[in-house]
Amino acid sequence: MKQALSILTLETVVLAALVWFPVRSAAQQPSKSEDLPDISVDVDVVNIFFTVTDKQGRLITNLDKNDFTLEEDGQPQTIKYFSRQADLPLTMGLLVDTSVSQGNLIDLEREASSQFLNQMLRMKKDQAFLISFDVNVDLLQDYTDSVRLLRAGLDKLHVNGGSGGLGGGPMPTSGKPKGTLLYDAVFLAADEMLKNQVGRKTLVLITDGNDQGSQMDLKQAIAAAQRADAIIYSIEYLDRGFYYRAGGYGMIGGFGNGSALKKLSEETGGRVFEVSKKKNLKMIYDEIQQELRSQYSIGYTPPRHGPGFRRIRIIPRNRDFKVQARQGYYAKN
Repeated sequence: MKQALSILTLETVVLAALVWFPVRSAAQQPSKSEDLPDISVDVDVVNIFFTVTDKQGRLITNLDKNDFTLEEDGQPQTIKYFSRQADLPLTMGLLVDTSVSQGNLIDLEREASSQFLNQMLRMKKDQAFLISFDVNVDLLQDYTDSVRLLRAGLDKLHVNGGSGGLGGGPMPTSGKPKGTLLYDAVFLAADEMLKNQVGRKTLVLITDGNDQGSQMDLKQAIAAAQRADAIIYSIEYLDRGFYYRAGGYGMIGGFGNGSALKKLSEETGGRVFEVSKKKNLKMIYDEIQQELRSQYSIGYTPPRHGPGFRRIRIIPRNRDFKVQARQGYYAKN
């Protein structure tokens, strides 16, 4: 039986801002590097993880802080911390679309995801959790460094196209049909699972990009990921045969919604990939793994100017290089 996320009733999604959830014990927390400042809610130090590529898209991994300048809201900032983060512990959430449009793809996703986790996770250093989403959002495996447990979670993946929703709570719904709760899944993974963690955090999302019936919208999902300092890697995996057979019925955005996935990824410092004949899911996973092992970290003490969203820009001195980083953070004081 699936283990439902603790906030998956409609009441608690609507009232999420008023509810506090138990903090995991110290034994459950991912390990923290002593060499880096925490990304704290007080924003005493802002720490950004990013990658750099050349014009050919090749990763550049041998730069130092003198190769960059840094701005917040257009104002230059002093770089206080800089390091390469190939060895820093990683906390990762894998979110898999199990709506009816993905039925023919789940077996392939299960096998490729198992190989990816086996290669990516390091025992007693990295942790991952697994969520499926369709008409519900379900936590199939909580934080673990065990590939065996994650594989058991992947074995629970199955298509769910019922008429359910966010737990069927007594509060009135928006009247929207329930089909694929993509934005709710991202919001819940960021807000409940990742927000209180420290260090490197990422979400890997496998879906065709269509959302149908979420209580949260795209903007709220992005904001939750930004508040959790989580990088989103989106994998657009589309069964075109399903859409042709269904005539696009009930689907928002027709054959997939790559534009939504692009916003989710680019605004949080990740990338969007598309599974194709030239690039299969395993190849994409290999690219994500390489990027996650090729990150830099840059940190600075921000000016004090009240709450709100602050835009960050990391500028490489070599104009042929491209920086891939989140676009900003939410200050609270």
